[in-house]
Amino acid sequence: MDRRKFLFNTSLALTAGLLDRQISWAAAPQAQQRYKIAVCDWMILKRQKLGALQLTKDIGADGVELDMGGLGTRETFDNKLTDAALRQKFIDEAKRLNIEFASVAMSGFYAQSFAERPGVDRMVQDCIDLMQQLQVKVAFLPLGIQGDLVQHPELRPVIVKRLQEVAKQAEKANVIIGIETALDAKGEVKLLDDIGSANIQSYFNFANALEGGRDLQKELRILGKHRIAQIHCTDKDGVWLQDNTRIHLPKVKHTLDKMGWSGWLVIERSRDAKDPRNVKWNFGANAKYLKSVFQQA
Repeated sequence: MDRRKFLFNTSLALTAGLLDRQISWAAAPQAQQRYKIAVCDWMILKRQKLGALQLTKDIGADGVELDMGGLGTRETFDNKLTDAALRQKFIDEAKRLNIEFASVAMSGFYAQSFAERPGVDRMVQDCIDLMQQLQVKVAFLPLGIQGDLVQHPELRPVIVKRLQEVAKQAEKANVIIGIETALDAKGEVKLLDDIGSANIQSYFNFANALEGGRDLQKELRILGKHRIAQIHCTDKDGVWLQDNTRIHLPKVKHTLDKMGWSGWLVIERSRDAKDPRNVKWNFGANAKYLKSVFQQA
């Protein structure tokens, strides 16, 4: 084993242990569950709105993934939570409702090119600053359609280089940046190895594997316990999770149990096509089903 791989593997093991402790810390305010259920504030149509917390409670989820706000052509995210007074209201309301901040999302990169957009270091640092202010340990960074390494493999060198710089920011702050790619699990493992930092991990999305016709259980096992920061535990829209014939969540739980993984399962989509904008109906049904599968009574 060369020195670089030895140092990376050592870092991975140390960070994995740290992440286990962080997950335990995050779960402390509520019943000690191995898996916790969250929703995305932008998908419940409450991006950076205080009402997202009450709606999360009404849906029956344990926590919420807060978005950094829109990006567009701005120099950085349109983050309203830079306002200390508003941020404190979020903290106080979450405490009152016993709702946790599962993670912070940079969803603005869905429609951007992480490889080509200028100023990504500032954007990531702004996200990390909010994470620290809210005591959140995981961020979600999608590489986006324009950063899709399956469609644009030529962008790989610059993406690796940029993520190595992001890793330095994350290491300094002691946080995890979870990236979403269109790669299969083997490809994502290779990407993470090339980045070479345990502070950059996979933010696994069930829909990506399912849309690619891949075996969900096998993909999870290939990535392994220590490479998965969090999971978007949904498929594309059409039917609720309980009615989805191409995903068997009890099997998923069995796989994750055997892997020894624990953490947040975040509901992003899986809305019923009959009424996709009925937030409580769709997300409430999915949260209830996920809890019935993943959480002990």
